[in-house]
Amino acid sequence: MTSMPSRPAGPAEAGFHLGHKIPPPSGDYRWVYLWDWPIRAMHWIAVLCIVVLVITGLYIGKPYFVTGGDTSQHFLMGYVRFFHFSAAAVLVMTAIVRFYWLFAGNKFERLGALFPVRPRDWVNMWKQVKYYLMIQPEKAPKYLGHNPLQQLSYTFVYLMAVVMVVSGFAMYGQSNPGGFFYDAFNWVGLVFGGMPVVRFIHHVLTWLFLTFIPIHIYLAIRADTLERTGTISSIVSGGRFVSAKEDYVDSEGA
Repeated sequence: MTSMPSRPAGPAEAGFHLGHKIPPPSGDYRWVYLWDWPIRAMHWIAVLCIVVLVITGLYIGKPYFVTGGDTSQHFLMGYVRFFHFSAAAVLVMTAIVRFYWLFAGNKFERLGALFPVRPRDWVNMWKQVKYYLMIQPEKAPKYLGHNPLQQLSYTFVYLMAVVMVVSGFAMYGQSNPGGFFYDAFNWVGLVFGGMPVVRFIHHVLTWLFLTFIPIHIYLAIRADTLERTGTISSIVSGGRFVSAKEDYVDSEGA
């Protein structure tokens, strides 16, 4: 009996992805726990809040859907504003938990891991930039937690969120002159030169968030696919498997 000729292996069977061969996982691996459950929970709650805030905020800025009839007969904008401010309140709560965890969390969650304060991190940041630009991909430093470029970008996002919240509460206070939010945040308009400027800054930061989100998702998927770092799964499970033979810059005590 003659055997049937075997067909050539397809791209998936040959281990190819995006035109490059990815070797199968092998060797010794160890589990490293990175993110405690409050951090993971606050991350996904914040994601939901930001989605709600962006959708409702763009509508408040320029309503793109209005039900038929006299606008006084429905309360659509009122509902949109309610969801917007409710999501903002929940986002502030997640920020409070995150701030607390800067001091109560593990070494990957504390303040020192949020901003590249060590000289080695600033040196490695430039190496990381060249790695992402495919200039010297083989010389990228390896981190268990966030690399310096991620640290700096997340710090910038946190600062943007603070400005968004402060400017949002300042605009919210205008609806009730003399109320708590008006008294607490009316100074924002004076500092920035008027509430129209505050509204403009709030709107621009919304688009910066919309720019950051796809980049963040792309880099996470890229790391999981090409580097096999378990970045996406770690924000669900709390940790990831890493090669026991690799050296990591932030591995002390991990």
